[in-house]
Amino acid sequence: MNQPSEKGQRLAALFLLGALLFNFPLLQLFARDGTVLGVPLLYCYVFCAWAALIGLMAWVVEHRSRD
Repeated sequence: MNQPSEKGQRLAALFLLGALLFNFPLLQLFARDGTVLGVPLLYCYVFCAWAALIGLMAWVVEHRSRD
């Protein structure tokens, strides 16, 4: 039987993290009147979380396993 790879498990965990980051409770925390360098706080949060997820996914895919 095929065992799930460590890389696949990490990507699944990142998917779940992304689902949590872009879900209602956390988005509501940043839906305030405020800016970061002139950018609304919610937009800054969404862009930074999106960029962090892409960076983490790239790191997981490119990282060599210790097999």
